[in-house]
Amino acid sequence: MKKTVFLGALAVTGLAAGAAAAGTLDDVKARGKLNCGVTTGLVGFAAPDANGVWEGFDVAVCRAVAAAIFGDPTAVEFIPTTGKTRFTALASGEVDMLARNTTWTFTRDVDLKFEFVGINYYDGQGFMVPKSLGVSSAKELDGATVCIQTGTTTELNLADFFRSNNMSYEPVPIETNAEAQQQFLAGACDVYTTDASGLAATRATFENPGDYVILPEIISKEPLGPLVRHGDNAWGDLVRWTLNALISAEELGITSANIDELRKGTNNPEINRILGTEGNLGEMLGLSADWAYNAIKAGGNYGELFEKNIGENTPIGLSRGLNAQWKDGGLIYSPPFR
Repeated sequence: MKKTVFLGALAVTGLAAGAAAAGTLDDVKARGKLNCGVTTGLVGFAAPDANGVWEGFDVAVCRAVAAAIFGDPTAVEFIPTTGKTRFTALASGEVDMLARNTTWTFTRDVDLKFEFVGINYYDGQGFMVPKSLGVSSAKELDGATVCIQTGTTTELNLADFFRSNNMSYEPVPIETNAEAQQQFLAGACDVYTTDASGLAATRATFENPGDYVILPEIISKEPLGPLVRHGDNAWGDLVRWTLNALISAEELGITSANIDELRKGTNNPEINRILGTEGNLGEMLGLSADWAYNAIKAGGNYGELFEKNIGENTPIGLSRGLNAQWKDGGLIYSPPFR
């Protein structure tokens, strides 16, 4: 009798696993494209170019996932979302994943029932002011008017920072980065606050970026990364390990320039497993053996994507800092492919 119950439990477990596997991935395959939620526009991270083609560091994650599934990095529709609308879009199934400067927090993970699959940018909240304001520290902002995106961790951090420093401020609520930029440049607020990377990206679009200064204080931890809904572990695995493939590729020296050569076979078993010339990792994800090859080939490894979109030689001008590989003193680290 016990044996029957045990086998029955195994059968139920198998059915549950099958149901999960037959979830988002099957929907995406049937649709023929990935629906990826992005920001409404943040240069370097996610913004349409002059031809309406979405580009950026977060966009590249979506393209890598599409490439892993379809072998085609263009098989993705980008759906712009604001701080307020992004979670509804994900929870309702309007998008399959979010890849847009979204901070991993306890309540988003647990209460909103989302699954953050990793971190693609370690950030922190900062402040930008006009040089003409004559301010050199955020602690000099008592009484300032502050442009702040609603529905964000930024809003909560700002309140905490001013309260803990016995300062007051007047919030100027805005919905999108474009609106914030417009209001800030028009003088509707003294200060614009968001993640420091977002400030750098926004300032890079100004006609006179040198007229604005980003203050030295970083007042929070903002681990940013892609997320999916709770309940479809197989889909979460696919997005997680696609991001990990980009990170591991940089660590192992797999680049867009040498990937075709390496794919012919190497004496490094982990490179071979990632590129599908050994093992069956793709099969475990419900994908072809060359899934990671396609994901990396789409735009390059993590470091290539960083340098191309937001690195020191771009108008955004971000240094690697915490976003360097672990072996170079940063926090970027992938579990092993084995």
